Amino acid sequence: SVSTRHCTYRRNAAVMATDSWALAVDEQEAADKAAQSLLNKLIRSNLVNTTNQVEVLQKDPNSPLYSVKSFEELRLKPQLLQGVYGLGFNRPSKIQETALPMMLAEPPQNLIAQSQSGTGKTAAFVLAMLSHVDPNNKYPQCLCVSPTYELALQTGKVIEQMGKHYPEVKLVYAIRGNKLQRGMKLQEQIVIGTPGTMLDWCSKFKFIDPKKIKVFVLDEADVMIATQGHQDQSIRIQRMLPKNCQMLLFSATFEESVWHFAQRIVPDPNIIKLKREEETLDTIKQYYVLCNSKEEKFHALCNIYGAITIAQAMIFCHTRKTAGWLAGELSREGHQVALLSGEMQVEQRAAVIERFRDGKEKVLVTTNVCARGIDVEQVSVVINFDLPVDKDGNPDNETYLHRIGRTGRFGKRGLAINMVDSKFSMNILNRIQDHFNKKIEKLDTDDLDEIEKIAS
Repeated sequence: SVSTRHCTYRRNAAVMATDSWALAVDEQEAADKAAQSLLNKLIRSNLVNTTNQVEVLQKDPNSPLYSVKSFEELRLKPQLLQGVYGLGFNRPSKIQETALPMMLAEPPQNLIAQSQSGTGKTAAFVLAMLSHVDPNNKYPQCLCVSPTYELALQTGKVIEQMGKHYPEVKLVYAIRGNKLQRGMKLQEQIVIGTPGTMLDWCSKFKFIDPKKIKVFVLDEADVMIATQGHQDQSIRIQRMLPKNCQMLLFSATFEESVWHFAQRIVPDPNIIKLKREEETLDTIKQYYVLCNSKEEKFHALCNIYGAITIAQAMIFCHTRKTAGWLAGELSREGHQVALLSGEMQVEQRAAVIERFRDGKEKVLVTTNVCARGIDVEQVSVVINFDLPVDKDGNPDNETYLHRIGRTGRFGKRGLAINMVDSKFSMNILNRIQDHFNKKIEKLDTDDLDEIEKIAS
């Protein structure tokens, strides 16, 4: 009947709307991840001094495990050694010590490696690509796929800097805007790009002969799999490559889905994992302040600022709107405020963080999305203007840990102040307390002397 058809139509329309909404949320998360990764690359002026332990699983446990303490031990071409030093590397980083001997071995070995931003992994795989290239052969020999155009450009910069003294090796970008004439064959030995264009260049347009590829690098796998299409395209590229092609895959995190993808891309891998430093709340004093509204929270914040000296603080808000409003109010009160917000371009965000790092602003107001992975050593106080909740309204414990974990860093004591303005947010706070088994105390005027010592 018409009414049944109408109901079915409505139901289908509703399902389609829900699907497209879910897809939009996924795409937004993928874009956020990619932007975060790019942001970290832009704001890192040097390598992170990591004390993380490196764990190595060899595909052949009987073969000796080499690690190097200097670049000279790797017997690089002199022009590449020059390039390495030109990039400011004096000795290999933790991950490079173990990864480089594997990547440069003969015959080459496959590798799945976990490494955060700032560990020197881009330089490591760039060195591997440049080492394996035969500059006399004028066709593509190394492919590197990145999740976005901007991340591909960052890798390209490293290749150009490291290959500065090796001008016979050329580079081309397989990215959407780069239109080539049909029927042409590429002369460049290294191709970097995004999965869709790279796949087209290998199969549809045949600009690249995949059978001649010696090294295949898949960077930022965790960001890559956030976009469904990228995952499929990467696997299709990998299937076109010869059996003896060296496969290298890198990812900052290794949840189950990334691991599953990595094993499809890299056969018989050696595996390098960085054991993460446990983030801890042990060195951080946590308090909460009871208020009744957004305005009351702002006044409480001003009172805290009036009572104690704060070196630098990060203030977290749930929405862009609140963050914008709060930054405006604080500026009017005469504070030097920096605002990080999701609609800013990544380069703008990087500039804001640089200013905050240099101490030009004392307060950084931000939403969740922007603040992942930002290390600023001099942050002494983190204020949760809004407590972190996930999209279902449950406490987001991991975000809470990341947010306040940035104050007790580098062996210093830290301070976290949580603003509570409703029964709902008190419930969230109690659940966070229970989760970490750490008491969060109510802030009293008697605590101000204690706080002053930590915050200034």
